[in-house]
Amino acid sequence: MTSQHLITPEDLQKLLASNPASVLVCDCRYDLVDAELGRRAYEASHIPGAVFVDLGRVLSGQKNGSNGRHPLPDQRVFAEQLAGLGVNADTLIVAYDAPGGSYAARLWWLARWVGHSKVVVLDGTIDAWTKAGFELTPTKPAARSRGNFKQGVSLTKSVDLANMRAGLGRADRLIIDGRPGDRFQGLNETLDPKAGHIPGSLSRPSKDNLNADWKLKSPEVLRAEFARLLGDRKPAEVVASCGSGVSACHLLLAMELAGLSGAALYGGSWSEWSAQPDASIELGAAKA
Repeated sequence: MTSQHLITPEDLQKLLASNPASVLVCDCRYDLVDAELGRRAYEASHIPGAVFVDLGRVLSGQKNGSNGRHPLPDQRVFAEQLAGLGVNADTLIVAYDAPGGSYAARLWWLARWVGHSKVVVLDGTIDAWTKAGFELTPTKPAARSRGNFKQGVSLTKSVDLANMRAGLGRADRLIIDGRPGDRFQGLNETLDPKAGHIPGSLSRPSKDNLNADWKLKSPEVLRAEFARLLGDRKPAEVVASCGSGVSACHLLLAMELAGLSGAALYGGSWSEWSAQPDASIELGAAKA
């Protein structure tokens, strides 16, 4: 079923058939090792009408060597990019990616970050679309006229490196790390120069938000699972982190679905934290 944050393939197909101008479908497929894999997959076949939105070029800002692999873009610039894609104030943005990916959730979070509430993720990814019997196409859509979207009041929260340092060890701060468990423990770090996790973090791999069919777990299941992590802490005390601020957005999407609003994103995440010469690091399983 379609919710405030998710849309089913069936409901998306109906929208595209009845009022395609009201929807902007965004293909967010990407690969952290092969940065051009998503674009090649899009050019081969994609959901009809979809535009390609690249993690490195659109959903991230400029790197300076110490601010992480996918730093958050400038809010004003990103809002302008949405308008350039044809987004109006009332346009429904639908983000999708490949099975197991969190890149659609990054677009979902960023759109809300610049004040656009009408944004959803295709539940089950492109895999669910094809399993539902709907077609893919290699044909790129015609460019849309510039939209009227303007940056508005942010609907999400973020924290920076200074805030993370100041909050380290505080009783009212809970860091949840969305990387796979082996990377969290420092056993298999292949993307960043240093291994481990931010001290005091808890591990919640983003894949744990999903069922075997790549669809998000039910709100009730997600709420129960996150409640075990939070204990007596409030969602507003949570900061979601990961490798570079991507799968952490998937954690925040899952928390929203669970009715646990108010958590923040650490956009730089481990790739920024570990790049600091004086960074404190923990290895192994979570201590709490």
